[in-house]
Amino acid sequence: MADVFIVGIGVHPFGRTEGRSGLQQGAFAIRQALDDAGLDWGDMQFGFGGSDSAGNADTVVNEMGLTGLPIINVRNGCATGGSALIGAWQGIASGQYDLGVAFGFDKHPRGAFNAMPAEYSLPDWYGEAGMMVTTQFFAMKLQRYMAQHGITPTALGRVAQKAFDNGAHAPHAWRRSPVDLETILSSQMISDPLTKYMFCSPAEGGVALILASEQKARQLGRDRIRIKAAVTRTRPPGSFEVFSPSLSIERGGAPTLLASAAAFDMAGIGPDDIDVAQLQDTESGAEIMHMAENGFCGDGEQEEWLAEGWSRIDGKLPINTDGGCLACGEPIGASGLRQVYENVVQLRGSGGGRQVPGEPKTGYTHVYGAPGISGVTILER
Repeated sequence: MADVFIVGIGVHPFGRTEGRSGLQQGAFAIRQALDDAGLDWGDMQFGFGGSDSAGNADTVVNEMGLTGLPIINVRNGCATGGSALIGAWQGIASGQYDLGVAFGFDKHPRGAFNAMPAEYSLPDWYGEAGMMVTTQFFAMKLQRYMAQHGITPTALGRVAQKAFDNGAHAPHAWRRSPVDLETILSSQMISDPLTKYMFCSPAEGGVALILASEQKARQLGRDRIRIKAAVTRTRPPGSFEVFSPSLSIERGGAPTLLASAAAFDMAGIGPDDIDVAQLQDTESGAEIMHMAENGFCGDGEQEEWLAEGWSRIDGKLPINTDGGCLACGEPIGASGLRQVYENVVQLRGSGGGRQVPGEPKTGYTHVYGAPGISGVTILER
């Protein structure tokens, strides 16, 4: 497979934008990415676009221009954006194209996500029993993990505190005000042990990435940010994931374990070689569990990591440097691409107040979503 480079990035601020559709937010991000790359819409040879609830991504041509561009629509849960990137990466790595765009957008209504049982091959009673409420599932899974590995509520609060501290320095973040630890821990309980500041919110936003072959990237003078790995994996036997109808007595692995191992193998590096990471943090416990599942620490070691500040901007592995989903919110189609956008910003050294010191050279992104799918991307400068 040939090398693929990210030559342009664009983002529409996350949060709430009245009067602008999700599709228009996606087009905004595409225009910004094209400007960043010094290219025009007519230069694009193909696209992969993702949206969960804001319409078909291919209809962005109504905003961008009718050039006959082939666009593949992607819908893959919280891994939608990451999957769009993988499709675009494959199109160039295979040698079929030289330039393409991966983009995602969404505009979710206020309130919790409203997944339907039938969409996940589940009977109606599963939803009637309340098991489609994701906040409940995350809390139950987290309680089990905390009991097994000695994770405290204070550690959950520290994840959220870090997120809001980082989000204050990210222009595209929704929540841009720091929140102190005591406020986080004492706020309204949503699903024990998770308080309201420990959950992300459905949101709006758009992200676009322009990808190029090595030859084209060199012509553009943009051959710095290389995609070293891009993979997705679904759940193996015995895993316990969102919307699982049961918990197997004989436990197995997890999609993140599979995706992470495959990505490191593809990139030819290991967890110790990563300089900055963006991990799925649908809620505080998710970030904690994913720290271990992605190989960055052992189960239970997160307590020390957070107490010592090792995952903060100036720590040994900065995690979710723009505040992650907790500070940015989660527009499903754009969220995974936001992670990659943030890593490009970090590898370019243009993160401002959230910039990781020491000129980071490798960036890692991880997304996880229902009904048990994970995507990992590794970038290298």
